Amino acid sequence: MQAAIIRSYGSPIEIAEMPKPSPDKNSILVKVQSASINPLDNWAISGALQNVMPVKMPHIIGYDVTGTIVEIGSAVRNFKIGDLIFARPDTNQAGTIAEYTSIKAMDAAIRPSNLSNNECAAFPLVGLTAWQSLVEVGKLQKGQKVLIHAGSGGVGTIAIQIAKYIGAFISTTTSDANFALVKRLGADTVINYKTEKFEELLEDYDLVLDSLGGEVLERSAKVLNKHGLLVSVSVKAKESDTLIERMRQHLQLVYSWPSGATLAELALLLEKGFLKPVIDRVYPMHETQSALDYLNKGRAKGKIVIDVLQGK
Repeated sequence: MQAAIIRSYGSPIEIAEMPKPSPDKNSILVKVQSASINPLDNWAISGALQNVMPVKMPHIIGYDVTGTIVEIGSAVRNFKIGDLIFARPDTNQAGTIAEYTSIKAMDAAIRPSNLSNNECAAFPLVGLTAWQSLVEVGKLQKGQKVLIHAGSGGVGTIAIQIAKYIGAFISTTTSDANFALVKRLGADTVINYKTEKFEELLEDYDLVLDSLGGEVLERSAKVLNKHGLLVSVSVKAKESDTLIERMRQHLQLVYSWPSGATLAELALLLEKGFLKPVIDRVYPMHETQSALDYLNKGRAKGKIVIDVLQGK
């Protein structure tokens, strides 16, 4: 099968012939329709997380997928051949930018019937990250105040919609070019991070969702109330032991985890129209390197999708 691979840390993406995977007894084999890319792919490619997330070379990239089940393991009972699913596979089962991928059945869910292939592929990782950060860790409640950084990004666009569904008051940071987008998604207050200091404009917040790390993370603590929580999904935050120690009373670091059960719940919200994936660009598989180059510019509004079927 054709797949997007790296042969060593830091090497460019190649489209190469790879063996089609075989599912174990608890897994499913999926014929991929679409996948998408995330900062997590860059961390895997660069080797930045190889101490905690080593990968075997050659490595097929990709942590989002939608497609059709073509084979099931002997112990799988909740799916059948022909089911259309979407998933964020476990870290050690990355490899969705390929014609086929094998993933644990427990990490997949029946995909929303009202979304396209590309929309389904754009959702799983950022949807789970946003839900786990705001709801499962942050315990966000109706009427509370939440600051969501980088509101026009992959996680941010979904996090704003989840917070709006909950009934929270939402502030977000973005550039002026993205004001209309984040307001449409549900943001109540929009701050231009290029010209304004959010910590001088906001106070008494119950929750902050950070995806940037560094000095933004430190400044974010200033807007919290005394019981407030700062949830960070940034790798930069996880790299600073000093910062973690200093902010430990208010800081929670989140590593997104796979969950087919949570995806099934979120699929209902997607089908009812409470949530909708935001897609910036769609690339064919043979242009995966170009897609990553665009991701690295930091200008994407929502997600960047790889249409594996395009050009077939």
